[in-house]
Amino acid sequence: MGPRFATHLLQLPVQLHGILLGRPVDLLLDSDAWRVLGFVVLCGDENERFIVYPAADQKKDAFAVQSALLLLEDVDFYRDRSRSLRSLLGGAVMSEGHEAGALRDLRVGQDGTVEALVVERDEALHEVAATGARIASVSAA
Repeated sequence: MGPRFATHLLQLPVQLHGILLGRPVDLLLDSDAWRVLGFVVLCGDENERFIVYPAADQKKDAFAVQSALLLLEDVDFYRDRSRSLRSLLGGAVMSEGHEAGALRDLRVGQDGTVEALVVERDEALHEVAATGARIASVSAA
């Protein structure tokens, strides 16, 4: 499976042997290295948990986990050490010394590397290389 868009990944349920455990509500990333760290998942008990990206086996229509224990309780620990995709959406993307547009999505490789930033400029979507790009947050993480 090739690269996917972050907004699509946020629509995939998290399942254990086909049983729904929860749904991602945010994606946390290291924006300096442009790498996805994992997902904040709203679980069936209405609590948020964190799952690291490599622990979520990406299938076509879901994330499969081998154990519910992979959904970690201390979400704030990970939020404090990363950037929230939701806080970045709509932010101004700076690339090669100029404003490239407003962030609308990320193109994410299978290994969690952010391959490109999808920006809106002049009412059209364009991809900008993630390397060297910076984003201004538009809301709190």
